[in-house]
Amino acid sequence: MKKQQTNRRTFLKQSSLGALGFTILPWSIKSKAPSDTLRIAHIGVGLMGNNHINWFANLPGVQIVALCDVDQKHLASSIRNLADLRPDWKVDAYEDFRHILDRKDIDAITCATPDHWHATIATLAFQAGKDVYGEKPLSYDIGEGQKMLAALEKHNRIFQLGTQIHAGDNYHRVVELIQSGMLGNIHTVRLWRTGTSPDLKMSAGQVVPSTLNWDMWQGPAPERAYAAERCHFNFRYFLDYSGGVFGDFWCHIADIVYMALQPTGLRSISARGEVAKGMSDTPGWIDVDYEFDNLKIHWTSEPPQVPGAKDRSIGAYFEGENGTLICDYGSREITINGETVTDLKEVPISIPRSPGHQQNFVDAVKSRIPPESNLAYTREMTLPMHLGLISWRLGQPLKWDPEKEKCIGNKKANKLLSRKPRKAWALI
Repeated sequence: MKKQQTNRRTFLKQSSLGALGFTILPWSIKSKAPSDTLRIAHIGVGLMGNNHINWFANLPGVQIVALCDVDQKHLASSIRNLADLRPDWKVDAYEDFRHILDRKDIDAITCATPDHWHATIATLAFQAGKDVYGEKPLSYDIGEGQKMLAALEKHNRIFQLGTQIHAGDNYHRVVELIQSGMLGNIHTVRLWRTGTSPDLKMSAGQVVPSTLNWDMWQGPAPERAYAAERCHFNFRYFLDYSGGVFGDFWCHIADIVYMALQPTGLRSISARGEVAKGMSDTPGWIDVDYEFDNLKIHWTSEPPQVPGAKDRSIGAYFEGENGTLICDYGSREITINGETVTDLKEVPISIPRSPGHQQNFVDAVKSRIPPESNLAYTREMTLPMHLGLISWRLGQPLKWDPEKEKCIGNKKANKLLSRKPRKAWALI
């Protein structure tokens, strides 16, 4: 692909008129950053990608040097956003993320593309010697997660999953309370997230916008006719790209279970539910029962019938021998001997608090010590979500071998552990 040299003012003027073709759009960085400055590029700069820009542009010792998106409108808007935040910075703009990975002067990337691109971009970044801050969910399927971990370990890279709630004080305090033993042995955890996909309807006669590279947007996913209803934010409601509300929110609340209990020995998965209305083929609602060696986890699409749950749209309810704990992102309640409190003063603060999720990533890149939401941890935490979707898709329970990472006696389920990408986009 041929490069076109342009300046920021020209780029913004042309983009606002939709006049640019699908080319790389760089302009020169005027000065090289100091050697102790972490040089970052953002890949996928839509809604969440702009959050990445806002976060990293305000961290000390960080310089954003490149942006990338297959939608030129997103790219133009993000350049304006960064110009407002850091008018002294000059960045390069690209349509194809591979040109970013080719650059030796870029230390790390963030990835906020749709889910079906997460693993490919991260794996190629590891191979190119880049560290990665990647949005959730970790990968499209279990096979991709395995490839990511192998590449990270081979190339000695750093990865942080974008589970920003993980860094909050509330989650750290819940872990201290659970691990203190005050509730006794935790035998059951109930997780939930309310909500479903919108009732999407496809309008006829749609044409791919001139500002969007639809082929590259689809990438490793199956080729489909363009529909605005499938693209950008709505991608999460199609199994080609994501796993619906369940796939979107599992990691945010399952994270507290894995932080506190590190469940191991997943043995069985049993899901039930209904497909969403309209065009979407992801779950409208889904309930999943998981059995681990010493723990049961139940996911529901409505709050469970337990104290304190009905007014929480997302939450976790820990059931122990001596009491219970319910929490969401920012609050918690502990019930012991019939008394409900928000904290137990006798439990000391023992876990170091996060300096901030993005700062934790920057610190990890510089120290080469894995961050809290590292890849090995988040792959284990994400895996049950993929299996829950497989059980739902097949309409049958699964038996799981955690050592071999295979379904026992179920060829159909094992075929869904990994998807064969489109030939032109089989990059990993």
